[in-house]
Amino acid sequence: MPDYLVVLESAWTIRDADSVDDAISIAISEAGKRLNPTAKFVEVEAGILSCPYCEEELPCTLIVARTALVGVKMEMKVYKADSEEHARRIALSTIGKALRDIPLEIIEVEEL
Repeated sequence: MPDYLVVLESAWTIRDADSVDDAISIAISEAGKRLNPTAKFVEVEAGILSCPYCEEELPCTLIVARTALVGVKMEMKVYKADSEEHARRIALSTIGKALRDIPLEIIEVEEL
């Protein structure tokens, strides 16, 4: 039974954000608080987008009227899953329970 690394992305709405860095920090902090203690083994970091023209990496954050939408990337190792689909379901279930009302999408599953 193989082990898998499941990568998910989520969208966080942050109100009263002064800057992109501020919004990212708040989103990561909120995600960490909600994942702890039930899923403290999940790695949380800011999402990154690539510019389609210059291929430069940009933060996955948009601020309009002091309200930010921040893309957050989460990684979870799933041990001894029956299949890739099983690993997906385990990760979504574990993280989804801790982050209710937060949209989640699996972006990558890699066998370790």
